[in-house]
Order: sequence, then C-alpha cells, then structure tokens
Amino acid sequence: MELILSIAIGVLAGSGIWLILRPRTFQVIMGLSLLSYAVNLFIFSMGRLRIGAAPIIDAGKAADPALYADPVPQALVLTAIVIGFATTALFLVVLLAARGLAGNDHVDGREANL
Repeated sequence: MELILSIAIGVLAGSGIWLILRPRTFQVIMGLSLLSYAVNLFIFSMGRLRIGAAPIIDAGKAADPALYADPVPQALVLTAIVIGFATTALFLVVLLAARGLAGNDHVDGREANL
C-alpha cells in the first residue's frame, strides 16, 4: 500500500508541476489543484496508514501511541481540502474575468506567434 501511495503522490506532483508550467491559465489552475492533492495525500500519509485504529485515546486502554491513529494530519487535510476548493473557485472566477477583459486565457495575456 505504501508503494502505491508513494507512486500516486509522485504522479500527482509531477503532473501538477508540468501543468503549472503550461501557457494557459486554466492549465495552471488545474496544476495547482493537482499539486495541492499531492500535498494533501502526503500530509495524510504522515499520520500512518492504519486500518481500524481509533483516532482518539480510549479511557479503558493503556495510552500506547502505537495503538492509535494520529488525528492531526487528518484535521489538517480536511481543512486544506476546504481551503483548496475555495481558492480554486476564486481562481476560476478570476480566470473568467481576465478572459473577458483580455480576450484569451494565456498567462501573459498574449497569444503565441506560431
């Protein structure tokens, strides 16, 4: 499972960086989204991959940290998902406004002369 998760994080990060370097603003926004998904998966994986582990300490059991999942990365990822969704929506609105004013969706505002 760790190998699959590592490959998924690498593919998302590589694809996001490749899209960020593209000349169109929609591709840049999608690249930022993919990069944020990669970072969210990375942060989530730092809380250890445990199946069936409780995220909180049970009062009846001993306080052995190996028996529990870490709730902090889960909370950070949940917050990052909400903030990432809001900033993506804001970027898309700015993209539509800039396209309406400039007439194209290039990052520098000019069409490439091919």
